Amino acid sequence: MVEAKIDVSELSIPIAQMSLRERYAGVDFLRCAPFVGFHLLAVACLFIFPPTWKGVALCVGLYYARMFGIAGGFHRYFSHRTFKTSRVFQFVLAFLGGTAMQKGGLWWAANHRHHHRYSDQMEDVHSPIQGGFFWSHVGWVLSPKFDATDWAAIPDFGKYPELRFLNRFHLVPPLMLAGALYLIGGLYAVAWGFVISTVVLWHGTFTINSLSHVFGRRRFATTDTSRNSLSLSLVTMGEGWHNNHHYYPGSMFQGFYWWQIDTAGYVVKMLSWVGLVWDVRKPPERVLAMGRGKGPMVSAEAVTASFAAEPS
Repeated sequence: MVEAKIDVSELSIPIAQMSLRERYAGVDFLRCAPFVGFHLLAVACLFIFPPTWKGVALCVGLYYARMFGIAGGFHRYFSHRTFKTSRVFQFVLAFLGGTAMQKGGLWWAANHRHHHRYSDQMEDVHSPIQGGFFWSHVGWVLSPKFDATDWAAIPDFGKYPELRFLNRFHLVPPLMLAGALYLIGGLYAVAWGFVISTVVLWHGTFTINSLSHVFGRRRFATTDTSRNSLSLSLVTMGEGWHNNHHYYPGSMFQGFYWWQIDTAGYVVKMLSWVGLVWDVRKPPERVLAMGRGKGPMVSAEAVTASFAAEPS
């Protein structure tokens, strides 16, 4: 297996201080044409296939089903290992997340682990503080600097050949989904269940990178600018409780309190009831007490270190 690490040697100055030419150096805009074209296709589909209740329901249903693949699978399982599951269901999570067309789960998780290590610092590849809104939202995805999977950052899951297959051939799951929709409902189902739904899903997911370090409230003191947002949580199935998550990333639940709606967390909990997942991690009481202002605030680094010392 060839290892590829994220190259920060070119980031000798913060992204915020780079010119647009330096920031997007090496971007092959012809290579970006499919991404742009997919957006144009989604707009065209709105006119070619006028909305119906069934079409909108299909769009929303597959939006949230695949959002769970990202939030519950790529993020809470592959990036943070906040619960355990079987090898078979692990593959199911990787496949479901793959239908969101956000590359492979191992690529996604490796980049996310890098983000937590350098959150809002010079090396953070998608910090809005360093690079601004557009860069953190979508610009970094267009840059070839971050195309390769950092295998050194994901050795725990990189050992599974079936996961490496999905990571390498990451277009297989979305193409299979599109094919199934065509067989079930023709081009109309593809338009609303795949094309339009995917574009909305992209930008729903991307808001966590671009907005959750800018808008919202901070319950915990962290070394970055992560914030909590109910509105982003509703869009992303609970991922908007970002300040909670950055303070204690070892919890599967990102909504720490009952009033913090965390739909992906509820789904994982229900999966544990039927035995598909187990050892679901929760925030410890000392963290919850700190968040309520009833305990001494411990640094995020100390909390993360204590989590790392716990058996996985």
